[in-house]
Amino acid sequence: MPPKRYDDFGMNAIETTGIIDERRQLHLDSAIPITGPVAVRVLILVAEPDDGEEAWVRAAARNPAFDFLKEEGEDLYTRNDGQPFHDQG
Repeated sequence: MPPKRYDDFGMNAIETTGIIDERRQLHLDSAIPITGPVAVRVLILVAEPDDGEEAWVRAAARNPAFDFLKEEGEDLYTRNDGQPFHDQG
């Protein structure tokens, strides 16, 4: 992926991808448009393993946007409410 440039908040940012090897060395996938030497700040985002639905449920449980569901007034249903669903297909 070629680098992308960002210029927000008075800082220039470049987005690119790379690999960290077994010696903990970072190797970028493409050259960056900076002539050095120059000091830089590095932020490394590492993808978490995809656990499928489990990861989504954990993320939703930690998200403060869903805190309202913990309120007593949100407990509307019991196990006796509704009808069981049996998929025919």
